[in-house]
Amino acid sequence: MTAPLELLGARVYRRPRRLVGAVLPPAALFLLWDVVATERGTWSFNPTYVTGTRILGLPLEELAFFVVIPLCGLLTYEAVQVVGARLARRG
Repeated sequence: MTAPLELLGARVYRRPRRLVGAVLPPAALFLLWDVVATERGTWSFNPTYVTGTRILGLPLEELAFFVVIPLCGLLTYEAVQVVGARLARRG
């Protein structure tokens, strides 16, 4: 559901290096944090709410979360910047 933000002019998908640079560092940090916490038993994931597919010991949904949420944040930020600039020009 991020296409409308891209159509507003966010241009996030058109700058893949910037996208990877914005999404990858926090995703890597929090995934590492999750792996350590899961291995230590600090927290776990209820099998009722996950598919069962695991990567690095984490549910697939957890990995997707750490990519999708920063991506949505970046798209929202960029779309707000574009719309704000358009409104300021109309001013």
